[in-house]
Amino acid sequence: PEARAFVEGIHALKRMAQPLEIARSALYLASDASSFTTGTALFADGGVSINRT
Repeated sequence: PEARAFVEGIHALKRMAQPLEIARSALYLASDASSFTTGTALFADGGVSINRT
């Protein structure tokens, strides 16, 4: 419980992702909808990376 609270606390969204949310990110990249998405990384990290600037 303490470790989970810590991890959730560092996320901008204040919660951990649900498996379906991560799966949807992968499905987007595998779909035709991402055909114009090139040369980038898709961070599905709940906003953790915005604090690393």
